[in-house]
Amino acid sequence: MAKGFTDEDDALLAELGVQAEAKKESSRTPREERIIAGFEEIQRFVEQHGRAPQHGEDRDIFERLYAVRLDRLRELADCRAVIEPLDHQGLLTGAQPAPLGVPEDINDDELLAQLGVDDTTPGGIAELRHVRSAADKRAAEEIANRQRCEDFDNFKPLFEQVQKELGAGLRQTRRFERKSEIAPGRFYILGGQKAYVATMEQPTVNEHGNIDARLRVIFDNGTESNLLMRSLQKALQQDPAGRRIVELSAGPLFSDQNEEGDEASGIVYVLRSKSDHPAVAAHRDVLHKIGVTGGDIARRLANAKLDPTFLMAEVEVVATYELFNINRTRLENLIHRIFGPARLDIEIKDRFGQPVIPREWFLVPLFVIDEAIEKIRDGTITGYVYDPKSARLVQRESGHTNIGG
Repeated sequence: MAKGFTDEDDALLAELGVQAEAKKESSRTPREERIIAGFEEIQRFVEQHGRAPQHGEDRDIFERLYAVRLDRLRELADCRAVIEPLDHQGLLTGAQPAPLGVPEDINDDELLAQLGVDDTTPGGIAELRHVRSAADKRAAEEIANRQRCEDFDNFKPLFEQVQKELGAGLRQTRRFERKSEIAPGRFYILGGQKAYVATMEQPTVNEHGNIDARLRVIFDNGTESNLLMRSLQKALQQDPAGRRIVELSAGPLFSDQNEEGDEASGIVYVLRSKSDHPAVAAHRDVLHKIGVTGGDIARRLANAKLDPTFLMAEVEVVATYELFNINRTRLENLIHRIFGPARLDIEIKDRFGQPVIPREWFLVPLFVIDEAIEKIRDGTITGYVYDPKSARLVQRESGHTNIGG
């Protein structure tokens, strides 16, 4: 009769086809039980992968742990004696690896610490601290694997323009955060170099269920790389100086009416010249000077005929827009950037006969200027550029940054 069962119990079990056996008392020590349990984990790995665990930074942390553990089991005679009867896969007779210098009394926790894994962290054994995963290594290799950009001349003006806009305060750099987006037409800073995402292929879903896409990334040193979007994201996140370059959101820059508590900042003015210069006379109806002032306009224009900025001639005010709580210089730079492709190319001599090239006159119809200011007001201007050929504001093409302005 099985130990712990009555005759009735045995009879019932027999009818059910269950043979009750007395539980055997284990004669193994706790240490031997741990040795066997650890070896069985290695055996399960071999069954799943068809090979013994191996060393290497590109290996999964569990595999590396099993590989070191197997080395120790092979080296220690008392361990071999315990598990040899269980070694149906021939693991103990496999090729002997080079000595690792691991202390004989090291436990798994200490071994994990040496491998760069802290088992007390929320993620436990699966989280690496100092050991780069295979994915991290692949991302780093993609970033490092650059080649010469054969058509860099097409992109060089973009980098120059972005640098000017950063200097003028029209763009800012911000830390690249985990949720930041990668998109064509955008600029980033990686490893101290500006990076421009020129194109993005059709996004796909990878084996982990994440959206990814192949990019063409141009760097300001004249090189390029075909990166995966997630590789670029990872590199920007891991770079302490990784940044994204963003345009300032115009927002409600100004209004025709100020609200309570607003402080006046100045006026956007649009002027038309009365000069008899042939280049001016030929385009008088569409030639306008656009400026911003914090003072009285009349005083600003009092000596226009003596100022090459005003083409050494009298001017008339054709439009004004009062603004509140705004950086005047930044706003003026923004307006001039929008209409940069239509800037008048003219040289005027000042009253001393010295040549001067005015920079604030543009061949733009008044109604387009008014439309641009409305778009600045509602914050949508960053999606538009001025097209001199059609004399209108047009939406930017996807992945295209305006070179001229």
